[in-house]
Amino acid sequence: MATDLIINAASFEVRIALVEHGNLVEFYLERPTEKGLVGNIYLGKVVRVLPGMQAAFVDIGLERTGFLYVDDVNISPDIFERRMLSCNEGASCCENEPPESLAVRTPGKSIEDLLTEGQEILVQICKEPIGTKGARLTCHITLPCRNLVFMPMTDHIGISRKIDDEAVRQQLRTDIEELRPAGTGFIVRTVAESACRGDLEADMEFLLHLWREVKDMAEKTKPMSLVYEDLDIILRVVRDIFSPEVDRVVVDEPKTYKRVLKFIETFAPHLINKVFSYDQATPIFDAYGVEMDVSRALDKKIWLRCGGYIIIEDTEALTVVDVNTGRYVGKNDLEETIFKTNMEAVREIAYQLRLRNIGGIIIVDFIDMEELAHREEVFRVLSEAVKKDKSRINILKVSEFGLVQMTRKRNREDLSHMMCDPCPYCNGVGMIKSTRTTSYDIFRKISLGARKISGPSVTIKVHPKVAGMMLKEEAVTIHNLEDELGKTLTIIPVKDLHMEKYEIVWESGE
Repeated sequence: MATDLIINAASFEVRIALVEHGNLVEFYLERPTEKGLVGNIYLGKVVRVLPGMQAAFVDIGLERTGFLYVDDVNISPDIFERRMLSCNEGASCCENEPPESLAVRTPGKSIEDLLTEGQEILVQICKEPIGTKGARLTCHITLPCRNLVFMPMTDHIGISRKIDDEAVRQQLRTDIEELRPAGTGFIVRTVAESACRGDLEADMEFLLHLWREVKDMAEKTKPMSLVYEDLDIILRVVRDIFSPEVDRVVVDEPKTYKRVLKFIETFAPHLINKVFSYDQATPIFDAYGVEMDVSRALDKKIWLRCGGYIIIEDTEALTVVDVNTGRYVGKNDLEETIFKTNMEAVREIAYQLRLRNIGGIIIVDFIDMEELAHREEVFRVLSEAVKKDKSRINILKVSEFGLVQMTRKRNREDLSHMMCDPCPYCNGVGMIKSTRTTSYDIFRKISLGARKISGPSVTIKVHPKVAGMMLKEEAVTIHNLEDELGKTLTIIPVKDLHMEKYEIVWESGE
């Protein structure tokens, strides 16, 4: 079956789905009010240096300051020399320019040796602001194009690890070495495996010109301002994902279709015949069966074909995946049942991590396997299953407790955080007090208040479910409380009340 890139573009939201063999495997979402920031370059100002964390907070003009770790400090001296020259020629004064000794991060240097408060610094966002955290910043600027990623401050040539043919790797390395300016760095992307020398040279010329424009803008712009904005999500995904392995790009909005066509004509003209416009009455995501898959990607429980299931729980620090046999009872023995469930869960877990864009630390709790060979096979299949994932993943072997520890690089919010808000009832905890617990809270408060207020009756306004609990299962408790306190308790259900909230109205004894 075909591999399709489906683009649903509207003025209020852009959704992009990568569908392989009829299954949604990657999903991208961007709204104008929540536009992605990764790849943007800013002229920031250091507002705080933290020796204890070997990091600094940098103001780049966003709501929250960005975080810059010491190993990500690498200041381009030529930009700041030219900014200083502009100041000497009468331009606005540039305070706290970095001295020559601060030009490049060297191993062993601490953050206070490299940065000072008030210093101007060119930074790029490498990780979106997530939750309460500001953006993660780096001074190691990278500029991506179709076949290459340019690293202007690094003298290095890298080849994508997904290019396996050693002869191809060597040829690409030779071409880049001969073409690149001295002292610059390039990474050859996976899609360049079939690129000719002319394609590489064209990309290199474009990136070098773009870097000159970035430097010129950095000289002229004011601190805490945007210097360079990366492509929007549509062109970025087309640039990074659209390759000969993708059979079709289908776009449902005419203006967006023309933009994609123009972009492909410039950077990948040989793929132009794979771009199609969708103009049917049925919404494009419904036509390709994507809408339902997106909804299922938010579910906490995912059933496996064998009858087992996995549970995905996320916390502030990590994501936990729990594997269970569920309805699956097997045929021969317990160990075989456990092994088959774990093996099926492995592929589903790899799929869900990629689809939901779950990043950071991930703990997978497989069902305990007694046989070492089974644990090793589960690890091998998991390592193989995540190879299609573009994010960098590290996996440790299955422990004796059946746990697998892994990390997946996270650059942006995962799917659930992009599409959902914390529950206003539980505030994201996932639990609320039971009706019985709430009832007992009310009883305790009434017992304490009755000693201070002499009125003959008390009115209690609660959620209908709590009222049901108090009037039925706790009827004896209420009767005893009335006798003990010498007061009449009146319970009124109020459907608009939160289940944990209540109102106690004391009647005055006057």
